[in-house]
Amino acid sequence: EVQLVESGGGLVQPGGSLRLSCATSGFTFSTSAMGWVRQVPGKALERVSAITSGGAGLRYADSVKGRFTISRDNAKNTLYLQMNSLKPEDTGIYFCIKGIANWGQGTQVTVSS
Repeated sequence: EVQLVESGGGLVQPGGSLRLSCATSGFTFSTSAMGWVRQVPGKALERVSAITSGGAGLRYADSVKGRFTISRDNAKNTLYLQMNSLKPEDTGIYFCIKGIANWGQGTQVTVSS
């Protein structure tokens, strides 16, 4: 059974940073492309970032380019999202995803002063 468990969300002031983690199990992480999506209140689901299995291929939404960095540790079966220079509009629930069918439970990120 595929399991994706996000952590690292929380409340942060504008300009601050958070690092999200996604611990995975139940599949071969090292051969799987992974990604992060977010659900912002009142807006459509947004694909934030994606990474290829080996980590060489990275993609980012225009809204987070230059501020967010996706990475992975294949030895630990863990996906990360480093979020810097956070803005109030980054507030939302962040989900770790594998393909289109496998999602974690999400972690809440709130950017507010």
